[in-house]
Amino acid sequence: MSVRYPRPLRPGDRVGVTSPSSGVPESMRGRLEVALQDIRERGYEVVVGRCMDGATHISAPAGERAAELTEMLTDPTIRAVIPPWGGETAIDLLPLLDFDKIARAEPTWLIGWSDISTIATPLTLLTGVATVHGNNLMDTPYRTPEGLLSWFDVVTAAQSEPLTQTPPGRHRSSGWDDYTEHPGIRDFTLDATGHWTRLDGSGDVDVTGRLIGGCLEALVNVAGTPYLDVSSLAGDGGTLVYIESGGSDAYTVCRSLHGMRLAGFFDGANAVLVGRSPAADGRTLTQHEAVLDALGPLGVPVVADVECGHVAPYLSLVNGARGRVVHTAARSEIVQTLD
Repeated sequence: MSVRYPRPLRPGDRVGVTSPSSGVPESMRGRLEVALQDIRERGYEVVVGRCMDGATHISAPAGERAAELTEMLTDPTIRAVIPPWGGETAIDLLPLLDFDKIARAEPTWLIGWSDISTIATPLTLLTGVATVHGNNLMDTPYRTPEGLLSWFDVVTAAQSEPLTQTPPGRHRSSGWDDYTEHPGIRDFTLDATGHWTRLDGSGDVDVTGRLIGGCLEALVNVAGTPYLDVSSLAGDGGTLVYIESGGSDAYTVCRSLHGMRLAGFFDGANAVLVGRSPAADGRTLTQHEAVLDALGPLGVPVVADVECGHVAPYLSLVNGARGRVVHTAARSEIVQTLD
């Protein structure tokens, strides 16, 4: 696969905001305005779409959401598109998105995670256009901890510039900030310590490949379909697969990862990165044991507790980018290159 990267974002560019899955309820509009203003203050024009309603789990009917997202991704004046957050049923957009039209257009950055993985990961695999798994719009006001990169850092970087991230060693132990009560909050609550954990054995990890992955609860539903065919990407020196759970129990994680492995999603993987889970261990199966039970047969390094999921803080990963993962007793880091 020939990966295409949107050009770096520059001040004066337009950033589109739409909700391909869930919109923003009235009680959280204050946070939305804070996030939009942050983008404007960086020198960008913001275009807010029609599909933003947060009264139910979807912002608009599927046809309208698909049309607006396609419109923004193919509008030559919009250089990046970022939803407020994920949601529940973005899968209903897949048969409605015009992937051919998106592939013919000049590449535009799509940023998002959680349920947005249902769209972003297939978009990279079907069109060759790189997408960003990282902070969403409502996370944008947070100050980025040292060692990590925000989505702004990624989409404004020069294409040949190595993007290096290292874990801060701190994370949130549980819960979420209340945007209704504190719409302007800018500091993460990082009240627990922890580091990356190699699950498959001991020894140093130093491995490369093309990055691809996303949210487990989203991707498991399209594994084995044409929307999640990794073969062309894996053929370019193998992949670095990252996967994270939004909160499923250990038994569900185990079943889901087994299914994705059987469906071929991990074929060609040189290593697997697993996000830190917000869910508790099961009575007879821990989250780590669940991952190893399903992915141990791959025979590749499996590194868990990576900052790529539903536990703050968040590092940003580019689907399609060349990556190098190093994990030793002395350091852990991931380096991405957009080439």
